[in-house]
Amino acid sequence: MGKMVDGRWLTDEDMDSAPQGAWERAESKLRHWITPTGAPGPAGGDGFMAMAGRYHLFAAWNCPWAHRALLTRKLKGLDRLINVSFVAPRRTDQGWIFDREQGYADHLFGASALHEIYARGAHNYSGRATVPVLFDKQTDRIVSNESAEIVRMLGSAFDAIGANTLDLYPEPLRDQIDAWNDLIYTTLNNGVYRAGFATDQRRYEEAARGVFSTLEIIEEQLARTRYLCGNAITEADIRLFPTLTRFDVGYYSAFKCNQKRLTDYPHLWDYARAFYALPGVSETVDFEIYKRGYHSPNPNRNPHGIVPVGPDIDWTEPHQR
Repeated sequence: MGKMVDGRWLTDEDMDSAPQGAWERAESKLRHWITPTGAPGPAGGDGFMAMAGRYHLFAAWNCPWAHRALLTRKLKGLDRLINVSFVAPRRTDQGWIFDREQGYADHLFGASALHEIYARGAHNYSGRATVPVLFDKQTDRIVSNESAEIVRMLGSAFDAIGANTLDLYPEPLRDQIDAWNDLIYTTLNNGVYRAGFATDQRRYEEAARGVFSTLEIIEEQLARTRYLCGNAITEADIRLFPTLTRFDVGYYSAFKCNQKRLTDYPHLWDYARAFYALPGVSETVDFEIYKRGYHSPNPNRNPHGIVPVGPDIDWTEPHQR
């Protein structure tokens, strides 16, 4: 898959893995912060001032972590303030690449691969070249490649210069939001990958059971409330939704998370359709890309690259929420 070492791209790096068949996600390393005044944010590092047109987002349609950032950009009305470039929905020995002929161009620098953006904006960087990436055009630097923190800063930093008033992290709900975020990330967002990439039966079963245990907890919650923390959208919902959109078309079959489908949970499925119907949200979703991506050729999971013909699911079916 490749990796940056001291600012140079190396092509001989394999998927990060841990002993005894367990898989672990690499930690994001570029964690600066955009704030209204340019002061340093909660993660430390340098502060960057919120300004219209100063920042550029690099994303991938098939990446659930980038999907969080795209959702926040849409829901907060940041389309006019922050432009976006998409890498192609596949990786090569160059990692994430751009493909202008297929409509995936770097509108900022005309790069051919994402690692070129890293080399430009984070000198001597060592680590994975991942999406999302939030880039500062004024200083020619990467602000952050940590999706959770990008969501947090997009959710509030631009409120005084054109973003809408939607509060995704309201003070009275922060303990609840943090608790949901921790649970959803550990057992669901990351849990499906720990199941799908496991090379040991026990590790797989442990991860898969955690996925469905969490889905049951969420199902019970959504029987009582419109969203995870009540009647308003929060960060917790933005973290949950990308996994839901990929579940039946990808994780169920490709990652063996097949105890139940999303459509088997009445309240969760209704909630997912209601979220999908929100203005702008469907523009961040591409089910066909998800299905092709999770069933792409892989020597362990799908050696022949067979893409299923189904499932046939209507996300536009009217919801009851």
